[in-house]
Amino acid sequence: MTASVAAFGLLGSLVTACGSSGSGGTTLRLVVPEYGDTPATSSKPYWDRLTAAFAAAHPGKRVDVTIHPWADVDREVTRMVREDNAPDVALMGAYSDFAAQGRLYAASEVMSIRTEANFLPPLAKAGSVDGTLYGFPFVASSRLLFYNKELFEEAGAKPPKTWSDLKEAATALKEEGVLYPYALPLGPEEAHAEALIWELSNGGGYTDERGDYSLASEENTETFRWIKDNLVSPALTGPVPPAELNRKDAFAAFLRGDVGMVNGYPSLLHEAREKGMKVNTLSMPVSDTLDDTATPPAAGVADWMMAFKHDGNRELVGSFLNFVYEDKNLNEFAGRYHLLPSTVSATQASQDAAADPSAEQFLIALRGARLYPVNEPSWLRVSDTLKRNIGKAVAPSADPEIVLEHIAEQAREMAQER
Repeated sequence: MTASVAAFGLLGSLVTACGSSGSGGTTLRLVVPEYGDTPATSSKPYWDRLTAAFAAAHPGKRVDVTIHPWADVDREVTRMVREDNAPDVALMGAYSDFAAQGRLYAASEVMSIRTEANFLPPLAKAGSVDGTLYGFPFVASSRLLFYNKELFEEAGAKPPKTWSDLKEAATALKEEGVLYPYALPLGPEEAHAEALIWELSNGGGYTDERGDYSLASEENTETFRWIKDNLVSPALTGPVPPAELNRKDAFAAFLRGDVGMVNGYPSLLHEAREKGMKVNTLSMPVSDTLDDTATPPAAGVADWMMAFKHDGNRELVGSFLNFVYEDKNLNEFAGRYHLLPSTVSATQASQDAAADPSAEQFLIALRGARLYPVNEPSWLRVSDTLKRNIGKAVAPSADPEIVLEHIAEQAREMAQER
């Protein structure tokens, strides 16, 4: 999901939304990211089965699927759009840049009323621009703090409720020889998620009440100053500098038993329990400066499908999207990766959510979660800037305020360029 700022440019001058690159009414071009991390967990078998079933139900129609690594998919779709060769449907991390250019179908143009009305409200809101749904949430997750119960017991540490509790637990874990007392993945893979989790727990976030960027707010600056002074400087975040630690590597270390605490989502809990680890989850500890009764929102993340306008493709796109969002199809994917389905009916039908109380924790957190400002057209570029730079705020020689102000200035310029 990382790429250079140049790749996330304004996509050149606007061209007609109904370009000549569409596949017409018989073959749908679909671009998706790879959710698996091994051949055994690859997304390919799912899409093979789904597209074969779709073709069987729609004689004469077919779907060509291209799968890119998450690190590349946003950049690849952006390149295709810039070259006037957009796919018919794409699944990626942001949509609003394309919506702002008039390149996307609204849900009302390609979905049944039932399908459009079925999305979970927080996700539908995040997928809408000026009240119109352009980003179709596919799967989602919320983030909770994971802790290794065995390591905590050996260190005599207690589950943290506040930042000072977290520091105390991390200190005890370090004294017990735990490699990563608190894993802080601020590397370019998904630094913007870890940053948002921390900012929310201090009453901050990426936007203010008006929806404008507030990346260098007083609350956010305080957050990174606390992280640097209380976790990074005392070497409580492990041997890898946070700016170089990616989420995937932090999760792998957690599953090896080398991490005391890390923020994660449902699939990590499933993997840990499959390995026989004793793991618990809890809400992100809050800043000691917040009121004791304050309950900041969890961070939520969704992945977005979008439908690109091409001559003659509207009917085929609509048929495919309605098929994708059938409960059985959506739940098969969500269940495969232990994520949360994006619709009301699929959530209700999900056996995982009904049978596993831990999955319910994440669903409850998602209902009140704060998502990225994905309906801001500049978010695709701003998120890339965050991923590449936010880790610098906790570097030994850094001043968090200067780093955040630099990121905020870039975000302001990107927002003004729209």
